[in-house]
Amino acid sequence: MTEEITGGSAADIADSVRTLQERGVLRPGDPLPPVRSLADRLGVNRNTVVAAYRQLTQAGVVVTRGRGGTAIADPARVAQEGFAADSVLRDIGTGNPDPDLIPDLSRALAQVAGRPVLYGEPVIDRELEQWADAWMRESIDPALSLRLTITSGASDAIERLLAQTLTRDDAVALEDPCFLSSMNTVRLGGYRPVPVPVDGEGMTVEGLRAALDAGARAVVCTPRAQNPTGASLTARRAAALRDVLADHPYVLVIEDDHFSLLSTSPYVSLIGPDHRRWALVRSVSKFLGPDMCLAVTASDPDTAERLAMRLSPGTTWVSHLLQRLVLALLTDETVRDGIRAASAHYARRNSAFAERLNAHGLPAKTADGLNLWVELPVPARAAAEQLMRRGWLARTGDEFVLADAAATRRLRLTVHDLSDADAERLATDLAAAVASATESRRVG
Repeated sequence: MTEEITGGSAADIADSVRTLQERGVLRPGDPLPPVRSLADRLGVNRNTVVAAYRQLTQAGVVVTRGRGGTAIADPARVAQEGFAADSVLRDIGTGNPDPDLIPDLSRALAQVAGRPVLYGEPVIDRELEQWADAWMRESIDPALSLRLTITSGASDAIERLLAQTLTRDDAVALEDPCFLSSMNTVRLGGYRPVPVPVDGEGMTVEGLRAALDAGARAVVCTPRAQNPTGASLTARRAAALRDVLADHPYVLVIEDDHFSLLSTSPYVSLIGPDHRRWALVRSVSKFLGPDMCLAVTASDPDTAERLAMRLSPGTTWVSHLLQRLVLALLTDETVRDGIRAASAHYARRNSAFAERLNAHGLPAKTADGLNLWVELPVPARAAAEQLMRRGWLARTGDEFVLADAAATRRLRLTVHDLSDADAERLATDLAAAVASATESRRVG
């Protein structure tokens, strides 16, 4: 109970709240007293309570809700990508690449053995650095100076990029609907997500302008194959977004080009030639496999220096064996041919399934990426429950939402690995699920 909060200093008040939270006296969602009332009860200055609440916010114990006050944070588990554990249903919401299209590592593994790497040596394998530098420079405006950093995947890079820039409760502009990993990184980092709507051309101009006006100090954008929508930035939209960002050159812009070599869309960037703080992140997980935890980050030199400092107390560097393995694979023309074939496969299978849905009276469009973002005439939860009765486990759009109510009528489906027979069965079952959900709503 909030009446049990005690203390005469900010540290004492914060410690009292933490103790009550740890003992279960204060539970997730419980509101804390307004600053003025708690200060009056404890006989302290209001600034003392403000400082205590700030400490608790920075520690992740409480969350601030603007005019809604301050409440105990909810540590509930957040949604993650991947297979659902312990399910007997056919999982069509995994977001995974097809394991049959991930390159065989056996031949490349024999090429990567070398002398041991010792402390104090360069953290990036020199041959990988040369290859990656050329890969990134072909996409970056030539007016921009860049440095490379290697991290343990894109999520690792984004988490560290935000941490070297922000403090708790800083605002971050995120696409809405949003990739689960980015959403979780922002929330668990204690930052404040500001939703930016996404349409068929990517992040919207008015949405980005509103987020910047709301104080966003960082922007996380997916330039192509946005997850979950599949949208890719058009050249026209990217130019308009650059115009908006021109007035905010010190806002950190992070582009997560996660689908890169698999994408059927050209890469266009919202990072202008005069932008001062930026990073382009490309992971290899979608085409070399999720277990290949490596991402290449190109960024301005100052951001790169700060990112390197964030790496130094912990992992320091990504295994050089892994770096050499990635290089061996990406410079193998047989592997590159396989990646191109995988790109065509994902596009072809998603397009074919969209056509099946259209034939069953469910309008569907294809975009880019591993998934389909399917709009329904009924709430997605209701349709998903009906699909479960038919043996399917789907992912509903509300898991990806910050504020977009329309996403609650969407399903994100991973269907590229279904056989033709299974794809037809799923399309038939989804149409039946929608009909059943519609009937239930009518009767109810």
